[in-house]
Amino acid sequence: MSETNVDVFTALAHPTRRQILQDLREGEQSAGEIAGRFTSSGPTISRHLSVLRAAGLVTERREANRILYSLAGEQLAHSVGNFLSAVCPEQMLLRGLRHRAPSAASPADVSPEASLGS
Repeated sequence: MSETNVDVFTALAHPTRRQILQDLREGEQSAGEIAGRFTSSGPTISRHLSVLRAAGLVTERREANRILYSLAGEQLAHSVGNFLSAVCPEQMLLRGLRHRAPSAASPADVSPEASLGS
């Protein structure tokens, strides 16, 4: 597993970080707004945000004296997709079928065992 994927799954391991990601689905939020939703201290939430940023799951921008965070969902989708493809051969088959021409067989027409040479 790549280092980026390890960072993503490490970031997802903590329930507070998962909740932060869910909250950011609503849109950009300041560090103070995020911290206000938790009983943890500001520095603790700041460390969680740092882990999420290092994993590429959130982006930040400065506006005057505030730091605003946004969800970077593409990185999460890419990392989880790569992981599933590695551990679930059926996912590789389905991904290959999606990239074929429209006249190609649908996933229901091809069994995973047949495509994997079983």
